[in-house]
Amino acid sequence: MDYYHDEKMQELFELLKQPKSLDEIDLSVNFIKNLLLKIIATYGSIQVNRIHEITGLHVDILEECLKEMEKDELCAPTGGGFLFPSVTYTIKKQGRKQADKLLRENPYMGMAPVSYDSYFEIMGRQLEGRFPIRIPQEVIDKAFSDVVGNESAKKTLIEGAIGGKGLFIYGPPGTGKTFITSKMSDLLPPLVIPRYVEFSEQVIQFYDPDFHRVCPEQPEDPRWVKIYAPFVFTGSELTSEKLETRFDPNKGVYETSPIIKANGGVLLIDDLGRQKEDHNALLNRLIVPLENKKDMIYVKGSPIIVHTHFIPAFSTNLDITIMDEAHLRRAPLHVHLEQPSVDEIVEVFRRNLESMGEEYDPEVLERFARVYRPMAEGGEGLQPTFAHARDIAQIAQAVRIRKGEDRLTLETMEEALQQHVLIALQRRFTPMLFERIIRRKA
Repeated sequence: MDYYHDEKMQELFELLKQPKSLDEIDLSVNFIKNLLLKIIATYGSIQVNRIHEITGLHVDILEECLKEMEKDELCAPTGGGFLFPSVTYTIKKQGRKQADKLLRENPYMGMAPVSYDSYFEIMGRQLEGRFPIRIPQEVIDKAFSDVVGNESAKKTLIEGAIGGKGLFIYGPPGTGKTFITSKMSDLLPPLVIPRYVEFSEQVIQFYDPDFHRVCPEQPEDPRWVKIYAPFVFTGSELTSEKLETRFDPNKGVYETSPIIKANGGVLLIDDLGRQKEDHNALLNRLIVPLENKKDMIYVKGSPIIVHTHFIPAFSTNLDITIMDEAHLRRAPLHVHLEQPSVDEIVEVFRRNLESMGEEYDPEVLERFARVYRPMAEGGEGLQPTFAHARDIAQIAQAVRIRKGEDRLTLETMEEALQQHVLIALQRRFTPMLFERIIRRKA
């Protein structure tokens, strides 16, 4: 689909051809040689083809560097076939001494980074004029295919994605705030990011497999990776320290913060107001990255500018007034999620069962619905949430497996309902509340 690989992306792929010589690559010869020396020293003996797999560097570049390193008495070939990729290299005494010093200063060994200048240029090309965007209807349909109800919320998320506007989403617990917000990034076009960036001989990690989903088509240069627009979320564990880029001495890289990982996508601050730190202090830290679409990080004390072109989303179970006007201006859209209807929660329950491959008796869905129907209609009158639908489906599956049954029965469903702590609590207190209301009316 053109939306995922449009003309602009195709032009980027043409730019990101794999460099095949030292004249073409954007890294210094010294940085490459140091990287190779650390790898050879760590492995003891290693084949050129394996070095290529680790670094992503073209074999011709490896040959240029390794031949020079041979002349400098840092390493030596010890065997292999006729073709250069099959040659095995080992470290020499002088190389070992130099490598030990390099490893103490910076232990990084992995994919070769791209230069900071290349990163800034390529990212700038992609983010310039990113909004407003036209989102194809088929993309919208796919993004919300597993979202039941919430039509008003969907419209707001679509409008936010079109214009790149942030939003504030609030409502009772279990109404699916995190789930539906995660769909916003599926509406955005993909982008290409570097796996690692080199700045002043230091390595900064940009690609994070926990948050970045890889697209099927990839640039020829393996140092770059095409990803779907990221959805990065953080919740009550968020602190000011976690919003900063930090050096990991074990890996030898600077690990970027959620602010940078969310570039090109959506950053959700979940459970706002539940953090140990004052939420206003955390939100104040976001103002500059949101306003300028760029942030400043420090690498060995030197400041550098990085792109932070993300859509902010804030969710809470608390009142919207916990945010002041300055913060709300950065998230001008709002979504209020109300408790789902009985029909909606039953539909989500059914989808969860089917996604887990569960077969069930017809009475199971009706029994689940009766938990949430009003008492006047013969139900238990409990408060429905989408979280209940997911949890009860998983508990019912566990009960079925424990009992050795082939399908969910009404009896199994009853046991699952008894096991759910929130349903048990509501069952305990709802009758008491109901009696209190009757006494007041009397």
